Amino acid sequence: MDKIDNLDLHILKIVMHNARIPSKDVALECGVSRAAIHQRLQRLIDMKVITGSGYKVNPKTLGYATCTYIGVNLERGALYREVVPELEKIPEVVECHFTTGPYTMLIKLYVRDNEQLMDLLNNKIQMIPGVVGTETLISLDNSIDREIPVRFLDSKKH
Repeated sequence: MDKIDNLDLHILKIVMHNARIPSKDVALECGVSRAAIHQRLQRLIDMKVITGSGYKVNPKTLGYATCTYIGVNLERGALYREVVPELEKIPEVVECHFTTGPYTMLIKLYVRDNEQLMDLLNNKIQMIPGVVGTETLISLDNSIDREIPVRFLDSKKH
């Protein structure tokens, strides 16, 4: 597997802050050619260091006023692989994690209001075969929303 060096990390730090920054500006800041930036970005994508790009959308502006986390307990943990495809059919579910602790799974979803939340819980999520219980936590505010920090290999640089 290819190694990630400080130039890769510098590029990541820049594009994580602004995915729409022109390659020429990244090249200028890094002191390399635009072609080198394109090659490095493609390599980072191929290595699955960069897994996507796009725009962040504010769910509230689209009418999804409530962010909810639901702890899901399954009859058996092994049912996880069967439950995930059922959750994928629910567009409001935006994340799903197989977890340790009090829940088998933790899902994140956005809903328009409590009525929609109740409908999704009662008529969809709790009706999935293998789901034996749920606990709902409503997010009142999202105070921190950021990517993982990028640290350079040699702490004296950058």
